[in-house]
Amino acid sequence: MALWFFAKSRTIIHHLKRKVGFMGVFHQNIWTSSSSSYMQPGHLSSIFIPGIHEHRSTPPLFPFNSSQRFKSTKAASQHEHLYSTDDDGGDNSQGLDFPGGNVACISEMRFLSESTGMRIPCYSVLDGNGEIIVGSDYEQLSEEIAVKMYTSMVTLQMMDTIFYEAQRQGRISFYMTSTGEEAISIAAAAALTADDIILPQYREPGILLWRGFTIEEFASQCFGNKDDCGKGRQMPNHYGSKKLNFVTISSPIATQLPQAVGVAYSLKMDRKDACVVTYTGDGGTSEGDFHAALNFAAVTEAPVVFICRNNGWAISTNISEQFRSDGIVVRGRAYGIRSIRVDGNDALAVYSAIHTAREMAISEQRPVLVEALSYRVGHHSTSDDSTKYRSVDEIEYWKKVRDPVNRFRKWVERNGWWSEEEESELRSSMKKQLLQAIQVAEKTEKPPLKELFSDVYDVPPPNLREQEKQLRETIIRYPQDYPSDVPL
Repeated sequence: MALWFFAKSRTIIHHLKRKVGFMGVFHQNIWTSSSSSYMQPGHLSSIFIPGIHEHRSTPPLFPFNSSQRFKSTKAASQHEHLYSTDDDGGDNSQGLDFPGGNVACISEMRFLSESTGMRIPCYSVLDGNGEIIVGSDYEQLSEEIAVKMYTSMVTLQMMDTIFYEAQRQGRISFYMTSTGEEAISIAAAAALTADDIILPQYREPGILLWRGFTIEEFASQCFGNKDDCGKGRQMPNHYGSKKLNFVTISSPIATQLPQAVGVAYSLKMDRKDACVVTYTGDGGTSEGDFHAALNFAAVTEAPVVFICRNNGWAISTNISEQFRSDGIVVRGRAYGIRSIRVDGNDALAVYSAIHTAREMAISEQRPVLVEALSYRVGHHSTSDDSTKYRSVDEIEYWKKVRDPVNRFRKWVERNGWWSEEEESELRSSMKKQLLQAIQVAEKTEKPPLKELFSDVYDVPPPNLREQEKQLRETIIRYPQDYPSDVPL
Protein backbone atom coordinates (compact mmCIF):
# COMPACT_ATOMS: atom_id res chain seq x y z
CA MET A 1 0.00 0.00 0.00
CA ALA A 2 2.80 2.42 0.95
CA LEU A 3 4.71 1.65 -2.25
CA TRP A 4 1.56 2.17 -4.34
CA PHE A 5 0.88 5.53 -2.66
CA PHE A 6 4.47 6.69 -3.16
CA ALA A 7 4.43 5.76 -6.84
CA LYS A 8 1.02 7.34 -7.35
CA SER A 9 2.14 10.55 -5.63
CA ARG A 10 5.08 10.85 -7.98
CA THR A 11 2.77 10.38 -10.96
CA ILE A 12 0.44 13.12 -9.73
CA ILE A 13 3.34 15.54 -9.15
CA HIS A 14 4.75 14.84 -12.60
CA HIS A 15 1.34 15.47 -14.16
CA LEU A 16 0.96 18.80 -12.35
CA LYS A 17 4.38 19.96 -13.48
CA ARG A 18 3.77 18.95 -17.09
CA LYS A 19 0.11 19.92 -17.55
CA VAL A 20 -0.72 22.67 -15.08
CA GLY A 21 2.46 24.58 -14.30
CA PHE A 22 2.53 27.38 -11.80
CA MET A 23 4.48 30.28 -10.48
CA GLY A 24 3.64 31.25 -6.93
CA VAL A 25 4.35 34.44 -5.17
CA PHE A 26 3.81 34.45 -1.45
CA HIS A 27 3.16 38.04 -0.52
CA GLN A 28 3.09 39.31 3.05
CA ASN A 29 1.91 42.82 3.75
CA ILE A 30 4.84 44.71 5.18
CA TRP A 31 3.77 46.40 8.36
CA THR A 32 4.33 50.07 8.91
CA SER A 33 3.13 52.49 11.51
CA SER A 34 0.45 55.02 10.66
CA SER A 35 1.45 58.34 9.15
CA SER A 36 0.51 60.06 12.36
CA SER A 37 3.06 58.08 14.34
CA TYR A 38 5.72 57.87 11.66
CA MET A 39 7.85 60.74 12.94
CA GLN A 40 7.29 60.18 16.64
CA PRO A 41 9.91 58.72 19.00
CA GLY A 42 8.93 55.27 20.11
CA HIS A 43 7.50 54.30 16.71
CA LEU A 44 10.71 53.12 15.12
CA SER A 45 8.91 50.21 13.48
CA SER A 46 8.16 52.56 10.60
CA ILE A 47 11.78 52.44 9.48
CA PHE A 48 11.94 48.75 8.70
CA ILE A 49 11.68 47.49 5.13
CA PRO A 50 10.22 48.87 3.08
CA GLY A 51 12.14 52.06 3.98
CA ILE A 52 10.02 55.19 3.96
CA HIS A 53 12.50 57.95 4.80
CA GLU A 54 12.93 60.50 2.06
CA HIS A 55 16.10 60.47 0.00
CA ARG A 56 18.87 62.68 1.37
CA SER A 57 20.91 65.15 -0.61
CA THR A 58 24.14 63.79 0.86
CA PRO A 59 26.33 61.54 -1.31
CA PRO A 60 25.36 57.85 -1.27
CA LEU A 61 27.26 55.61 1.12
CA PHE A 62 27.96 53.05 -1.57
CA PRO A 63 28.06 53.29 -5.37
CA PHE A 64 25.10 51.83 -7.23
CA ASN A 65 24.57 51.47 -10.95
CA SER A 66 20.89 50.82 -11.52
CA SER A 67 21.44 50.27 -15.22
CA GLN A 68 23.10 46.96 -14.44
CA ARG A 69 20.14 45.74 -12.43
CA PHE A 70 17.74 45.16 -15.32
CA LYS A 71 19.08 42.96 -18.09
CA SER A 72 15.49 42.33 -19.15
CA THR A 73 13.31 45.41 -19.67
CA LYS A 74 10.24 43.18 -19.69
CA ALA A 75 11.11 41.86 -16.24
CA ALA A 76 11.62 45.41 -15.01
CA SER A 77 8.27 46.63 -16.29
CA GLN A 78 6.47 43.65 -14.80
CA HIS A 79 7.92 44.07 -11.33
CA GLU A 80 5.62 46.83 -10.09
CA HIS A 81 2.41 44.87 -10.65
CA LEU A 82 3.78 41.41 -10.06
CA TYR A 83 2.15 40.98 -6.67
CA SER A 84 -1.26 42.27 -7.68
CA THR A 85 -3.85 40.01 -9.33
CA ASP A 86 -6.91 42.21 -8.88
CA ASP A 87 -6.96 43.71 -12.38
CA ASP A 88 -4.95 41.35 -14.48
CA GLY A 89 -7.05 38.27 -14.87
CA GLY A 90 -5.92 36.51 -11.72
CA ASP A 91 -8.43 34.01 -10.49
CA ASN A 92 -8.14 33.23 -6.79
CA SER A 93 -10.78 30.54 -7.14
CA GLN A 94 -8.24 28.66 -9.25
CA GLY A 95 -5.47 29.30 -6.76
CA LEU A 96 -3.18 26.61 -5.45
CA ASP A 97 -3.84 25.50 -1.92
CA PHE A 98 -0.12 25.19 -1.38
CA PRO A 99 1.77 24.67 1.92
CA GLY A 100 2.36 28.11 3.41
CA GLY A 101 -0.86 29.62 2.09
CA ASN A 102 -3.07 29.89 -0.97
CA VAL A 103 -1.23 31.02 -4.11
CA ALA A 104 -3.22 32.86 -6.77
CA CYS A 105 -2.94 31.69 -10.37
CA ILE A 106 -2.57 34.14 -13.25
CA SER A 107 -2.76 33.63 -17.00
CA GLU A 108 0.21 35.85 -17.83
CA MET A 109 3.74 34.48 -17.60
CA ARG A 110 5.80 36.72 -15.31
CA PHE A 111 9.32 36.56 -13.96
CA LEU A 112 10.46 38.27 -10.80
CA SER A 113 12.89 40.99 -11.79
CA GLU A 114 16.38 40.90 -10.33
CA SER A 115 15.88 44.28 -8.66
CA THR A 116 13.43 47.13 -8.26
CA GLY A 117 16.04 49.57 -9.60
CA MET A 118 15.75 51.69 -6.45
CA ARG A 119 17.97 51.13 -3.45
CA ILE A 120 16.54 50.52 0.00
CA PRO A 121 17.01 53.80 1.91
CA CYS A 122 19.33 54.06 4.89
CA TYR A 123 17.93 55.05 8.30
CA SER A 124 19.80 58.05 9.75
CA VAL A 125 19.22 60.37 12.68
CA LEU A 126 22.30 62.63 12.79
CA ASP A 127 23.57 64.59 9.83
CA GLY A 128 27.28 65.09 9.16
CA ASN A 129 27.43 67.98 11.64
CA GLY A 130 25.94 65.95 14.46
CA GLU A 131 22.55 67.65 14.28
CA ILE A 132 19.26 65.79 14.46
CA ILE A 133 17.68 65.46 11.02
CA VAL A 134 14.28 67.15 11.09
CA GLY A 135 11.48 64.65 11.67
CA SER A 136 13.78 61.85 12.76
CA ASP A 137 12.22 58.90 14.53
CA TYR A 138 14.63 57.73 17.25
CA GLU A 139 15.04 56.49 20.80
CA GLN A 140 15.89 59.13 23.37
CA LEU A 141 19.23 58.88 25.18
CA SER A 142 20.01 59.98 28.71
CA GLU A 143 23.11 62.06 29.39
CA GLU A 144 24.71 59.15 31.27
CA ILE A 145 24.29 56.67 28.41
CA ALA A 146 25.29 59.19 25.74
CA VAL A 147 28.50 60.17 27.53
CA LYS A 148 29.39 56.53 28.18
CA MET A 149 28.84 55.74 24.51
CA TYR A 150 31.13 58.55 23.45
CA THR A 151 33.91 57.81 25.94
CA SER A 152 33.76 54.13 25.02
CA MET A 153 34.16 54.96 21.33
CA VAL A 154 37.17 57.17 22.11
CA THR A 155 38.67 54.43 24.27
CA LEU A 156 38.19 51.83 21.53
CA GLN A 157 39.72 54.15 18.95
CA MET A 158 42.77 54.81 21.13
CA MET A 159 43.15 51.14 22.07
CA ASP A 160 43.19 50.21 18.39
CA THR A 161 45.86 52.81 17.64
CA ILE A 162 48.20 51.80 20.46
CA PHE A 163 47.75 48.03 20.10
CA TYR A 164 48.29 48.34 16.35
CA GLU A 165 51.56 50.14 17.00
CA ALA A 166 52.54 47.43 19.50
CA GLN A 167 52.15 44.85 16.76
CA ARG A 168 54.24 46.92 14.39
CA GLN A 169 56.94 46.99 17.07
CA GLY A 170 56.90 43.20 17.19
CA ARG A 171 55.45 43.01 20.71
CA ILE A 172 52.31 41.12 19.68
CA SER A 173 51.88 38.89 16.65
CA PHE A 174 48.62 40.16 15.13
CA TYR A 175 45.92 42.78 15.49
CA MET A 176 42.69 43.98 13.85
CA THR A 177 41.23 47.43 14.36
CA SER A 178 37.63 48.66 14.40
CA THR A 179 38.55 52.09 13.07
CA GLY A 180 35.60 53.71 11.35
CA GLU A 181 33.15 51.15 12.72
CA GLU A 182 33.17 52.05 16.42
CA ALA A 183 29.50 53.04 16.49
CA ILE A 184 28.28 49.66 15.27
CA SER A 185 29.55 47.83 18.34
CA ILE A 186 29.34 50.53 21.02
CA ALA A 187 25.88 51.87 20.16
CA ALA A 188 24.52 48.34 19.75
CA ALA A 189 25.96 47.33 23.13
CA ALA A 190 24.25 50.31 24.74
CA ALA A 191 20.90 49.19 23.31
CA LEU A 192 21.21 45.64 24.69
CA THR A 193 21.11 44.18 28.19
CA ALA A 194 23.74 42.13 29.98
CA ASP A 195 21.56 39.01 29.52
CA ASP A 196 21.69 39.22 25.74
CA ILE A 197 24.23 36.78 24.33
CA ILE A 198 26.76 37.97 21.75
CA LEU A 199 28.29 35.79 19.04
CA PRO A 200 30.75 38.19 17.39
CA GLN A 201 32.85 38.13 14.29
CA TYR A 202 36.08 40.01 15.08
CA ARG A 203 35.44 43.77 15.08
CA GLU A 204 33.21 43.83 18.16
CA PRO A 205 35.57 44.44 21.11
CA GLY A 206 33.49 47.56 21.75
CA ILE A 207 30.73 45.36 23.16
CA LEU A 208 33.13 43.80 25.65
CA LEU A 209 34.45 47.25 26.55
CA TRP A 210 30.90 48.45 27.20
CA ARG A 211 30.15 45.45 29.40
CA GLY A 212 33.16 45.92 31.63
CA PHE A 213 36.04 44.02 30.02
CA THR A 214 39.07 45.92 31.26
CA ILE A 215 41.97 47.35 29.29
CA GLU A 216 44.21 44.96 31.22
CA GLU A 217 42.11 42.00 30.08
CA PHE A 218 42.35 43.11 26.46
CA ALA A 219 46.13 43.41 26.79
CA SER A 220 46.48 40.02 28.49
CA GLN A 221 44.58 38.35 25.66
CA CYS A 222 46.68 39.99 22.96
CA PHE A 223 49.91 38.98 24.73
CA GLY A 224 48.60 35.52 25.59
CA ASN A 225 49.77 35.52 29.20
CA LYS A 226 48.52 33.58 32.21
CA ASP A 227 45.87 36.21 32.95
CA ASP A 228 44.26 35.66 29.55
CA CYS A 229 40.80 34.05 29.85
CA GLY A 230 41.71 31.85 26.89
CA LYS A 231 44.97 30.71 28.53
CA GLY A 232 47.02 31.90 25.57
CA ARG A 233 45.46 29.41 23.17
CA GLN A 234 43.90 31.95 20.80
CA MET A 235 45.53 34.43 18.47
CA PRO A 236 45.29 38.13 19.44
CA ASN A 237 41.93 39.87 19.02
CA HIS A 238 40.03 36.62 19.63
CA TYR A 239 38.41 37.70 22.88
CA GLY A 240 35.79 35.88 24.88
CA SER A 241 34.08 36.15 28.26
CA LYS A 242 31.58 33.73 29.73
CA LYS A 243 30.86 36.21 32.51
CA LEU A 244 29.91 38.91 30.00
CA ASN A 245 27.91 36.59 27.69
CA PHE A 246 30.41 37.14 24.87
CA VAL A 247 31.16 33.90 23.02
CA THR A 248 34.82 33.59 22.06
CA ILE A 249 35.71 34.88 18.61
CA SER A 250 36.84 32.26 16.10
CA SER A 251 38.65 32.83 12.81
CA PRO A 252 36.49 30.79 10.37
CA ILE A 253 34.10 33.18 8.63
CA ALA A 254 30.36 33.03 9.42
CA THR A 255 30.42 29.83 11.49
CA GLN A 256 28.98 31.81 14.42
CA LEU A 257 25.75 32.59 12.56
CA PRO A 258 23.98 29.19 12.62
CA GLN A 259 25.39 28.68 16.12
CA ALA A 260 23.72 31.93 17.17
CA VAL A 261 20.36 30.66 15.95
CA GLY A 262 20.77 27.53 18.05
CA VAL A 263 21.58 29.61 21.12
CA ALA A 264 18.59 31.85 20.42
CA TYR A 265 16.29 28.85 20.10
CA SER A 266 17.44 27.64 23.51
CA LEU A 267 16.49 31.04 24.97
CA LYS A 268 13.11 30.67 23.29
CA MET A 269 12.56 27.23 24.82
CA ASP A 270 13.54 28.51 28.25
CA ARG A 271 11.28 31.55 27.82
CA LYS A 272 14.13 33.92 28.63
CA ASP A 273 13.64 37.67 28.41
CA ALA A 274 16.73 37.99 26.24
CA CYS A 275 17.92 37.58 22.69
CA VAL A 276 21.05 36.66 20.77
CA VAL A 277 22.96 39.20 18.71
CA THR A 278 25.43 37.97 16.14
CA TYR A 279 27.72 39.87 13.79
CA THR A 280 29.21 39.29 10.39
CA GLY A 281 30.82 41.38 7.67
CA ASP A 282 29.62 41.78 4.12
CA GLY A 283 32.13 39.10 3.10
CA GLY A 284 30.57 36.70 5.57
CA THR A 285 27.24 36.91 3.75
CA SER A 286 28.84 35.12 0.80
CA GLU A 287 29.33 32.06 3.00
CA GLY A 288 26.77 29.27 3.00
CA ASP A 289 26.45 29.54 6.78
CA PHE A 290 24.86 32.98 6.40
CA HIS A 291 22.02 31.65 4.26
CA ALA A 292 21.57 28.54 6.37
CA ALA A 293 21.40 30.68 9.51
CA LEU A 294 18.77 33.07 8.14
CA ASN A 295 16.55 30.24 6.97
CA PHE A 296 17.07 28.35 10.24
CA ALA A 297 16.15 31.45 12.26
CA ALA A 298 13.07 32.24 10.20
CA VAL A 299 11.66 28.73 10.38
CA THR A 300 12.29 28.34 14.13
CA GLU A 301 11.24 31.94 14.84
CA ALA A 302 14.33 32.36 16.99
CA PRO A 303 14.90 35.64 18.88
CA VAL A 304 18.16 36.55 17.15
CA VAL A 305 19.36 39.85 15.70
CA PHE A 306 21.76 39.51 12.77
CA ILE A 307 23.98 42.58 12.37
CA CYS A 308 25.94 42.82 9.15
CA ARG A 309 28.73 45.38 9.06
CA ASN A 310 28.72 46.25 5.39
CA ASN A 311 31.97 48.21 5.28
CA GLY A 312 32.44 48.01 1.53
CA TRP A 313 35.39 45.63 1.53
CA ALA A 314 35.79 41.93 2.29
CA ILE A 315 39.56 42.19 2.75
CA SER A 316 40.45 43.28 -0.81
CA THR A 317 37.16 42.35 -2.48
CA ASN A 318 34.84 45.29 -3.09
CA ILE A 319 31.10 44.69 -2.64
CA SER A 320 30.55 45.34 -6.36
CA GLU A 321 32.55 42.18 -7.02
CA GLN A 322 30.79 40.19 -4.30
CA PHE A 323 27.12 40.39 -5.19
CA ARG A 324 24.61 42.01 -7.52
CA SER A 325 21.84 42.49 -4.98
CA ASP A 326 21.20 45.79 -3.24
CA GLY A 327 23.53 45.00 -0.36
CA ILE A 328 22.48 42.69 2.44
CA VAL A 329 19.19 44.11 3.66
CA VAL A 330 17.15 42.75 0.74
CA ARG A 331 18.12 39.19 1.60
CA GLY A 332 16.07 39.25 4.77
CA ARG A 333 12.77 39.34 2.92
CA ALA A 334 13.80 36.35 0.80
CA TYR A 335 13.98 34.31 4.00
CA GLY A 336 10.94 35.90 5.63
CA ILE A 337 12.93 38.05 8.05
CA ARG A 338 12.17 41.62 9.00
CA SER A 339 15.08 43.86 8.00
CA ILE A 340 16.45 47.38 8.12
CA ARG A 341 19.37 49.31 6.63
CA VAL A 342 20.99 51.79 9.00
CA ASP A 343 23.81 54.31 8.78
CA GLY A 344 26.54 52.49 10.71
CA ASN A 345 28.45 55.74 11.24
CA ASP A 346 25.50 57.31 13.08
CA ALA A 347 25.64 56.12 16.69
CA LEU A 348 22.17 57.44 17.48
CA ALA A 349 20.64 55.64 14.50
CA VAL A 350 22.41 52.37 15.36
CA TYR A 351 21.27 52.63 18.99
CA SER A 352 17.67 53.27 17.96
CA ALA A 353 17.57 50.50 15.37
CA ILE A 354 19.12 47.86 17.63
CA HIS A 355 16.95 48.91 20.58
CA THR A 356 13.83 48.38 18.46
CA ALA A 357 15.15 45.21 16.80
CA ARG A 358 15.80 43.71 20.23
CA GLU A 359 12.25 44.48 21.35
CA MET A 360 10.87 42.82 18.22
CA ALA A 361 13.06 39.75 18.60
CA ILE A 362 11.98 39.16 22.20
CA SER A 363 8.36 40.29 22.28
CA GLU A 364 7.43 38.80 18.91
CA GLN A 365 9.88 35.88 19.01
CA ARG A 366 11.29 36.54 15.56
CA PRO A 367 14.67 37.11 13.90
CA VAL A 368 15.66 40.55 12.62
CA LEU A 369 18.36 41.47 10.10
CA VAL A 370 20.21 44.79 10.42
CA GLU A 371 22.56 45.98 7.68
CA ALA A 372 24.86 48.73 8.98
CA LEU A 373 26.53 50.71 6.20
CA SER A 374 29.96 51.83 7.33
CA TYR A 375 33.55 51.86 6.11
CA ARG A 376 36.66 50.02 7.22
CA VAL A 377 39.08 52.92 7.58
CA GLY A 378 41.91 50.70 8.80
CA HIS A 379 43.59 47.85 6.99
CA HIS A 380 41.80 44.52 7.21
CA SER A 381 44.45 43.44 9.73
CA THR A 382 48.13 43.94 10.41
CA SER A 383 48.74 41.41 7.63
CA ASP A 384 47.08 43.67 5.05
CA ASP A 385 47.99 46.82 3.13
CA SER A 386 44.69 48.21 1.89
CA THR A 387 46.34 50.93 -0.23
CA LYS A 388 47.11 48.17 -2.72
CA TYR A 389 43.44 47.90 -3.67
CA ARG A 390 41.81 51.23 -2.73
CA SER A 391 42.86 54.85 -2.98
CA VAL A 392 44.27 56.88 -0.11
CA ASP A 393 41.81 59.67 -0.97
CA GLU A 394 38.89 57.30 -0.42
CA ILE A 395 40.25 56.25 2.97
CA GLU A 396 40.92 59.85 4.03
CA TYR A 397 37.40 60.92 3.07
CA TRP A 398 35.80 58.36 5.36
CA LYS A 399 38.34 58.98 8.08
CA LYS A 400 37.81 62.75 8.20
CA VAL A 401 34.35 63.46 6.83
CA ARG A 402 32.38 60.38 7.93
CA ASP A 403 34.09 59.57 11.24
CA PRO A 404 31.38 58.21 13.61
CA VAL A 405 33.23 59.31 16.77
CA ASN A 406 33.48 62.99 15.81
CA ARG A 407 29.94 62.97 14.51
CA PHE A 408 28.54 61.72 17.81
CA ARG A 409 30.80 64.04 19.81
CA LYS A 410 29.25 67.06 18.09
CA TRP A 411 25.79 65.94 19.16
CA VAL A 412 26.89 65.27 22.75
CA GLU A 413 28.62 68.65 22.95
CA ARG A 414 25.58 70.39 21.48
CA ASN A 415 23.55 68.98 24.37
CA GLY A 416 26.03 70.47 26.85
CA TRP A 417 27.17 67.06 28.07
CA TRP A 418 30.83 67.27 27.01
CA SER A 419 33.60 69.84 26.89
CA GLU A 420 37.09 70.31 25.45
CA GLU A 421 38.59 70.01 28.94
CA GLU A 422 36.91 66.65 29.49
CA GLU A 423 38.12 65.52 26.07
CA SER A 424 41.76 66.33 26.88
CA GLU A 425 41.54 64.66 30.28
CA LEU A 426 39.97 61.49 28.83
CA ARG A 427 42.56 61.07 26.09
CA SER A 428 45.49 61.77 28.40
CA SER A 429 44.39 59.33 31.11
CA MET A 430 43.40 56.63 28.62
CA LYS A 431 46.78 56.79 26.87
CA LYS A 432 48.57 56.30 30.19
CA GLN A 433 46.28 53.40 31.11
CA LEU A 434 46.79 51.68 27.76
CA LEU A 435 50.59 52.00 27.83
CA GLN A 436 50.71 50.76 31.40
CA ALA A 437 48.48 47.77 30.56
CA ILE A 438 50.76 46.79 27.67
CA GLN A 439 53.88 47.00 29.81
CA VAL A 440 52.35 44.82 32.53
CA ALA A 441 50.88 42.26 30.09
CA GLU A 442 54.18 41.97 28.27
CA LYS A 443 56.04 41.09 31.46
CA THR A 444 53.42 38.71 32.85
CA GLU A 445 54.33 35.01 32.75
CA LYS A 446 52.90 32.83 29.99
CA PRO A 447 50.50 29.95 30.75
CA PRO A 448 52.26 26.62 31.47
CA LEU A 449 52.66 24.11 28.66
CA LYS A 450 50.11 21.74 30.18
CA GLU A 451 47.32 24.23 29.38
CA LEU A 452 47.68 23.26 25.72
CA PHE A 453 46.11 19.91 26.54
CA SER A 454 43.50 20.86 29.16
CA ASP A 455 39.82 21.85 29.08
CA VAL A 456 38.80 19.51 26.27
CA TYR A 457 38.46 16.12 27.94
CA ASP A 458 37.64 15.34 31.55
CA VAL A 459 40.23 12.57 31.39
CA PRO A 460 42.82 13.06 28.60
CA PRO A 461 42.70 10.14 26.14
CA PRO A 462 45.85 8.10 25.34
CA ASN A 463 46.55 9.89 22.04
CA LEU A 464 46.52 13.31 23.72
CA ARG A 465 48.82 12.10 26.50
CA GLU A 466 51.16 10.70 23.84
CA GLN A 467 51.22 14.04 22.02
CA GLU A 468 52.10 15.90 25.20
CA LYS A 469 54.90 13.42 25.90
CA GLN A 470 56.32 13.85 22.38
CA LEU A 471 56.18 17.64 22.65
CA ARG A 472 58.07 17.68 25.93
CA GLU A 473 60.72 15.33 24.55
CA THR A 474 61.13 17.55 21.47
CA ILE A 475 61.54 20.67 23.60
CA ILE A 476 64.26 18.96 25.67
CA ARG A 477 66.02 17.88 22.48
CA TYR A 478 65.79 21.30 20.75
CA PRO A 479 65.46 23.90 23.53
CA GLN A 480 66.76 26.71 21.32
CA ASP A 481 63.71 26.46 19.06
CA TYR A 482 61.12 27.04 21.79
CA PRO A 483 60.29 30.20 23.79
CA SER A 484 62.03 30.28 27.13
CA ASP A 485 59.23 32.23 28.82
CA VAL A 486 56.72 29.36 28.61
CA PRO A 487 56.81 27.29 31.84
CA LEU A 488 57.17 23.56 31.22
